[in-house]
Formats: sequence, C-alpha cells, structure tokens
Amino acid sequence: MDGIFNNPIMIKLQEFGQKLGSNKFMAALQGAMMSCMAPIMVGAIFSIICAVGPMFGWFENGDAIYNILYAPYHFTMDLLSLWVVTLMAFQYAKAIGLKSPVMSAVQTTIVFALIASSWGVNEAGASAIDVTYLGSSGMFVGFIIVFVVCQIEKFCVDHNVRIKMPDVCPPSLVNGFTAILPLAFAIILVYGLQILISTVSGGTLGICSGFMALLSAPLGALTSVPGMFILCTFAAILWCFGIHGTMIIMSVLMPLMIQATTANATAYATGGVDALVFYPVLLFGAMGMCGGSGNTLMLAVFGLRAKSEQIRAVSKISLVPGWFGINEPMTFGMPIMYNPILCIPYILSIIVVMICMLIGYNTGFLIPGFVPIMSLMPMGFARFFGTLSLRNALFEYLMLIPTGLVWYPFFKIYDNQLAKKEAEQKALEEAGE
Repeated sequence: MDGIFNNPIMIKLQEFGQKLGSNKFMAALQGAMMSCMAPIMVGAIFSIICAVGPMFGWFENGDAIYNILYAPYHFTMDLLSLWVVTLMAFQYAKAIGLKSPVMSAVQTTIVFALIASSWGVNEAGASAIDVTYLGSSGMFVGFIIVFVVCQIEKFCVDHNVRIKMPDVCPPSLVNGFTAILPLAFAIILVYGLQILISTVSGGTLGICSGFMALLSAPLGALTSVPGMFILCTFAAILWCFGIHGTMIIMSVLMPLMIQATTANATAYATGGVDALVFYPVLLFGAMGMCGGSGNTLMLAVFGLRAKSEQIRAVSKISLVPGWFGINEPMTFGMPIMYNPILCIPYILSIIVVMICMLIGYNTGFLIPGFVPIMSLMPMGFARFFGTLSLRNALFEYLMLIPTGLVWYPFFKIYDNQLAKKEAEQKALEEAGE
C-alpha cells in the first residue's frame, strides 16, 4: 500500500492539490463550500424527513404537512448557489485585500441573483421568482460572477475610482458609497451580457440557462451503452469543477428514462419479468447508487476512522444523509470539488459501478425497472420498489465493496495530507502560546 501512496504519480497529485489549495480564488471556493455545512445539513435533515414520512403513512407527498416540512429545504438546498456565492465572495475579497469584504459579498450576491433568477407574476397574480439557477445548477456560473465582481471592485480600488466621502463620515457610510461604482459597473457588464444573450435567443436563454444548454446540446445522441459511459463520466467531471453534471445530463435522459420505464410497465403487464427489456439509460443509476453522486458512502465510512479531525467530523455528519443518497455534506465538507485527490475516485467509482450494472443486466441478476420511483429513499428501497426484486436491492449494497476499493487508496492519501497539515497547525498554535 505504501508503494501506491508514494509512487511519483501520487506524489505529483498531492503537490498539485496543495498548489491548487494555495491559490486565493480556489482557497476561497473550497472555504465557501465547507462553510455551507449548516444549510446543507439542515436541508438534508428535512429532505430525509419528507422522504421517510410518506413511507410510514405520516403524510403524503404534496399535502399541507409535507409542504411545511419541505420549506426549509427550499430555502437551504434550493438556494445553495446563492449562499456559496455570498460566502465565497466574502472570502475571496478578503484574500485579495479589499477593505470591506462584507460589501463585496453583498455586491456579488446582487449581481448573481440578478442573472440567475427571474421575476414574474404567477397565475394567481402573485409575484414569483424562478430560483432554478440559484440552486446547485447555477453554481459554476456563480464562481465566475464572484471572480468578475471582486476583480472589478479591486480595479476600482487600485485606480481610486470611487465616490469620495469626507473623512469625518463613519466607515460604514464610506464603504457603502465606495461600493456604488463597482456594483454599477458589474451590473452593467454582467446584466448587459444577460440581456444580449436573451435578445439573441429570442428570450429563451440567459447566462445560466445558456451555459447549461451549451453543455447539454451535444449529449442527446449518446444514449447507447458506450454513450452512457461517456455521459456519466462527463457528468462526474463537471461535478468536480462545480458544475451540476447530473442536472445537465438529466435534461437529456429523463424523458428517455420515463419512456423506458413506461415501456417496461406495459411489457410486465402482458408478459411478466421475462418481457422486460434493458435500456442503456438504466445505467444512469450508477451515478449515485452508493451514497449520492460519485458513490461516496464508503468514503464516509472510512472517514470515521481517519487521522484527520476534519475528515472524521465531516464523515460523522455525512453517513446517514449518504445512506439516503444525499452527499452534499461530503461533497462540500471534504471538499471533493476542485480536489484532485478525491475527484479521481469520484469519477472512477461511477465507471466501476456502471460496469458491474452492465454485467448484472447481461447475466440476468438485475432486472430492468418498470415502476417509476422519483422520491428520495434509503439505499436499496427505490431499487426494490422499482423492480420488486430483492436482488436489485441487494445489488446496491454489494456495490459498497468495489466502490470501497476505489475510494480507499485516495482516502488514505488525503487523510495523511490533512492530518499532517492539522499537526503542523497545532504545533504552531502551541508554540505561540
């Protein structure tokens, strides 16, 4: 095992990860993701409650109690990009020496919300905001907005472009007036681009939706078995860069998955299990079979015995949500995004599970789904209810073995790296006492 950890490739990978972490922008990004643990965990808890309730008959999907309990999820996870952008802008502004990082965060949040949401009136005549891209779907665009807005403000500061106030004015008032011109410039630039894209597209696209459309456009033809491997690998790579890869390919695959399930429901009604047909889109299940996207549940299990205090803490709060397929605590807490050490097994685990699924379908161990299950459930439950096959449910737990083998070497590398960093930090703190 030491030979794996100390080979030249792994050493270079660790060095690259350390350099990436020392970059001010990347450090702010990772810091923001880790700082978002509160909304992520609260959202995960309420999501689990809303998933378990209908299973035990406490309430039904869409009824009054369900809607009340699901509201915290809407204001945490459905607005996740908004909170990440706010925290990232604060940390990045602080890192590049801006005097009022709070104002920088406010400016960035305003600009991002302006281009990632749309204001309208619903059928009842009430004001309504479309928050589709304020969730994880707009996160990558949000990162770009952070960089642009903060750099515009830094340019204004460096070149003394500001509305000057008398020295006797309170600092808060001075900071408020100093932010006027940078915010105006950022809105003119970014919102101007939004208007341009909307005009060219006939009002159908904006910056966020255009970015998603640009990525998803060439994916429609990749629905064969080799194509599914390409699609799912591509989605995993996008996730590693903070882009909601699952959402992008889901826009292509969801209609096909529904068609496949409907066709199999008809086939099952007339010919039973033997009439069921395997459709390549079913391989999409490999994306998050064991603990959410990237199959991260075993990473959480390993993390319970980690040397690093950070990994142990993140793993403890990620274990139960991971069993329900919610891995945002792990994705943001480790973090996995922009972490070259953990991105590799994140991608590999999906490929390995896809290969195992293909073997399972080809040998008859797995049967194709014929009952559409769209709700969040613990591992194995949705697979069972979708196929009425215990083998399909058992398969998810069997996949913990290969995904664990994929994650373990990289977990050890990252654990050693963080443990060493934490020890050095502790030694510095003790020396300073």
